[in-house]
Amino acid sequence: MERLSGLDAGLLYSESSVVPLHVCSIVEVDTSTVPGGYTFERFRDDLEARMRALPELRAKLADSQLNLDHPVWVEDKAFDLSRHLKRISLPSPGGRRELTDVCGHIASIPLDRSKPLWEMWVIEGLDGTHPGDSGPLALMLKLHHAAVDGVSAAHLLNQLCDPEPDAAPPDPVEGPGDAPSWRIAADGLLRFLGRPWQLTKVIPEATTTIVKTVGRAVTGTAMAAPFTAPQTPFNAELTSERTIALAQLDLDDVKQVKNQYDVKVNDVVMALCAGALRGFLRDREQLPDSPLIAVVPASVRDQSNRPGRNQLSGMFCNLHTDIDDPVKRLEAIAESDSHAKEHSSALGPTLLVDLAEVISRGAFGWLLNLMSRTPLTHTAIHNVIISNVAGPPSTLYTCGAEVTALYPLGPIFHGSGLNITVMSQGGKMNVGVISCPQLVDDLWDLADRFDTELAALLDR
Repeated sequence: MERLSGLDAGLLYSESSVVPLHVCSIVEVDTSTVPGGYTFERFRDDLEARMRALPELRAKLADSQLNLDHPVWVEDKAFDLSRHLKRISLPSPGGRRELTDVCGHIASIPLDRSKPLWEMWVIEGLDGTHPGDSGPLALMLKLHHAAVDGVSAAHLLNQLCDPEPDAAPPDPVEGPGDAPSWRIAADGLLRFLGRPWQLTKVIPEATTTIVKTVGRAVTGTAMAAPFTAPQTPFNAELTSERTIALAQLDLDDVKQVKNQYDVKVNDVVMALCAGALRGFLRDREQLPDSPLIAVVPASVRDQSNRPGRNQLSGMFCNLHTDIDDPVKRLEAIAESDSHAKEHSSALGPTLLVDLAEVISRGAFGWLLNLMSRTPLTHTAIHNVIISNVAGPPSTLYTCGAEVTALYPLGPIFHGSGLNITVMSQGGKMNVGVISCPQLVDDLWDLADRFDTELAALLDR
């Protein structure tokens, strides 16, 4: 039996029909590399053989009415791949807008909690190819955030892929097993009774965090402060609809900029996001005078032995969208990013994970009810979520098909309706942008500006 951590459970409890909390990936592949030729049936059989090595995809939620703690993961004894693998075809001409229109609709629908929390959609007809023919194909993978964070999702994608087109399936991996209702309730009671002891350990850490933050604010070395972000069209309530746009950059070009200005790849990513947002809002006469603020999730998996599938921290970063010159903006972002990272490290990278762990199931309900009554549209906590996830450097194959693009997509929230997630893979940097169509009239205009911003930095 594997109990959900506080952070995992918080993501589960926070979900609604308007705010589905899953993470997605749009994977473009070339099926001409499939040994023996591509057919959907062959793809399905290959994927089914891999399920034995992917316990995360075979586990479902289980609970008890007497359980005072969070739900648990158990093995789905009736696991059936056909309930998770779907096949559709794009309308003509099968271009990028047709693809993202379909994927936006898929991303808007919450996952069915009666089965393992994931789906994969095989999307044929890309670039006008006839369904079933060899050639380009898209896959959309949707997983609940309670089951994976960015790093574990990237690891899962690696397990679904191989370095060679004809690689053998990976070895089987044991799943979480089963748990009767009485055991879920009994273990939950023990954990509930132990929560006050956990709280006594977290309070000193939180107190130290406040003291350190005040000290950094006085010396001017603190990260950007929440609730200081200007109002933008992205900071409003959502509807259930989603809109998606994609961009792909040459990773060598990004590294050339990094080396030229002696900054980090993440600084270049943040600068590209800042430049694209600045141009997008400026052309609509919606650019605030004060700089936009991004929240940047960060994995603490290497620094934590805590339980749970989400091991996350985060920091608030100044995007310096008030600076017109792209090079000066990059340099300012690199400096403020450095302060933000130092500040985040000084606070304790696992503080968010530990705080979530001491919040009981009932307290989560109270907090969510309070937040639902908070006027999110009046004060922006931050303007955009930006994630940069390291992907595999080499060429990958999934079920024999070469992966040509891998676009990650994160969740959005009321008051925070824009997410930009970046993943490098096979010499490319893939950018996935997701929002709500009620907030953004043309998300492709934002995504297409990434090429323009990278070209501006290269030209200098």
